[in-house]
Amino acid sequence: MKLSKAKGLVVAVAVSLALAGCSSGSGNNGGTMLDKLGANEKTLTLLGWPGYAEDGSTDKTVDWVTPFEKETGCQVTFKPYGTSDEALSLFKTGQYDAIAASGDATLRLVAGGYVQPLNTALIPSYANVYSFLKNRAWNTVDKKSYGVPHGYGANLLMYNTDVVKPAPTSWSVVFDGASAYKGKVTAYDSPIYIADAALYLMKHKPELGITNPYSLDKDQLAEAVDLLKAQRANVGEYWSDYLKSIQSFETGNTVVGTTWQVIKNSMSTKSHTEAILPTEGATGWSDSWMISSSTKHVNCAYKWLDYIDSPKANAAATEYFGEAPVTQDACQYASDKAFCDTYHAGDEAYAAQIWYWTTPISTCLDGRKDVKCTDYAAWTKAWQDIKG
Repeated sequence: MKLSKAKGLVVAVAVSLALAGCSSGSGNNGGTMLDKLGANEKTLTLLGWPGYAEDGSTDKTVDWVTPFEKETGCQVTFKPYGTSDEALSLFKTGQYDAIAASGDATLRLVAGGYVQPLNTALIPSYANVYSFLKNRAWNTVDKKSYGVPHGYGANLLMYNTDVVKPAPTSWSVVFDGASAYKGKVTAYDSPIYIADAALYLMKHKPELGITNPYSLDKDQLAEAVDLLKAQRANVGEYWSDYLKSIQSFETGNTVVGTTWQVIKNSMSTKSHTEAILPTEGATGWSDSWMISSSTKHVNCAYKWLDYIDSPKANAAATEYFGEAPVTQDACQYASDKAFCDTYHAGDEAYAAQIWYWTTPISTCLDGRKDVKCTDYAAWTKAWQDIKG
């Protein structure tokens, strides 16, 4: 079973200053960039979203871990997590050598000193990664790369074509127009969903001055919270488990809301659903593999990062999960020849409409210096208030 750019200027120096006051992780690397590789340590413990490191135990025909083990001698242990908050909690234990993290967790990992800056010269496959996924706010701080991309995608709008008419083109159907489908609206269950409301306000209430949905001052956050509280009255259920989202749409309990392309692909043909990228654009994700600052298996970890961005492995991993690969060379290895077209792989015009998840921090990511922006802790509290 399949599983589950940011636009504008991001001032890297400002971000690094915002993170500088945070505690740093401990360990043999301690934030120092590796200058050369040594002998592989024969073991590697990975943490990631379900489906990011398959070894054939889920499905005998799905296995890109075993070839890596045979090639490198690094024996992989993989633990999946369900949410970014769970991932952060697990990774803090120091039990994992590398993590595949979404943008709502990456800066928190950097800020805590839990991950080390990467020497991308030691990761040959990185050279072929799409340029629009490199040196971004969620994987780079102070011009230092902390993660290599795994896959990416947009948070789309899905609707039941028999019920939602006329066919929507805007996120307004789940915000200002949500009452028409009261009790059958769905939304992603995470504080990072606040950015979806901020993106909508950015397009429909420009007087608020929002230019980056992850960079909200206190007043802008309050506006987004008010919009989401109004939406809450019409939401039948929030989702984080993609299987439950599929079931809800197929039973008719949900008729409109946020989705992923893989959810749409997994729907029955009898479900009568469509998924679109609305006119406002969308939030989305570009997940990054990052290496622990305290790992004792740094060579195996570097080998994994290089391997997962190699064309054949990246094609296998992203096609299985349901997201775009990070290199054009991967497309030739997809089992579905329409795979890269379906996920708009390498389409820069499409990618430019996506605001990839980025951890909110107190230093404004949009470059403002005259105000303090709200951080992820404030967003978490706000999300609890929204859901009640």
